[in-house]
Amino acid sequence: MTVIESRRTRPAKPRTDSRLSQYALPVLGLVAATGLWWAITVVFEVESFLLPSPTQVVQAMVEQSDYLWDNSLVTLWETLLGFLLAIVVGVPLALTVTASRVLERTVYPLLLMLNAVPKVAVAPLLVVWLGFGQFPKVFLVFLVCFFPIVISTAAGLSSTPADLVELGRSLKTNWWQTFRMIRMPAAIPQLFVGLKLAITLAVIGAVIAEFVGATEGLGYAIVASGSSADTALAFAAMILLGVMSVVLFYLLAAIERLCVPWADRA
Repeated sequence: MTVIESRRTRPAKPRTDSRLSQYALPVLGLVAATGLWWAITVVFEVESFLLPSPTQVVQAMVEQSDYLWDNSLVTLWETLLGFLLAIVVGVPLALTVTASRVLERTVYPLLLMLNAVPKVAVAPLLVVWLGFGQFPKVFLVFLVCFFPIVISTAAGLSSTPADLVELGRSLKTNWWQTFRMIRMPAAIPQLFVGLKLAITLAVIGAVIAEFVGATEGLGYAIVASGSSADTALAFAAMILLGVMSVVLFYLLAAIERLCVPWADRA
């Protein structure tokens, strides 16, 4: 057991949120939004090529299910690959940066400049530099996810409670023991904050990349259906992107509950 776990272990507090608020309210909100959407198309008699009704979108999903499924797998693969690449590069960089004040002051401004560059502007350049394959899409996802992962991990490592550090010194722990038993466990909750932010941005990055020079993926499906005025299919692809983001986010939240059982939650 780490120092963080022993320090934060306490009897579990009873959950105050009822199952009604946890499950029923989100479903109720979704139903209300769908009903409002349907009412707008009926009351204002909106043309389907401008705003399709929910039934038309569902019909497009059913009729084009194979097409949407294949493109969803492409976008999901690009999202996960770029996200994992950002973790592999971002977490060690954060560890390195926090180990040296000089390195931190040198690297942070470069990271801020990189993050400030609009990713939409980078996408066409990546096609020129890297070609029309999947790699430029994965690389753009990596760029989108990289900054929040580095910043959150560095922030967690830099905000270790002082009393825990003093406890480690009193026990005469070496650098590795302090890092493994105190600093890293204290930083993991902050790391997951960055990961959950990054996974939602990853889907956005994949779609932005597919808008330029792609022949597959949900982003390409949106562009192609928009060009042919098949708005219902474009809405179906956007809904699938939203579902993908929500599922990936809550999968990470579930992993967080398993990996960080000692983290405080409201």
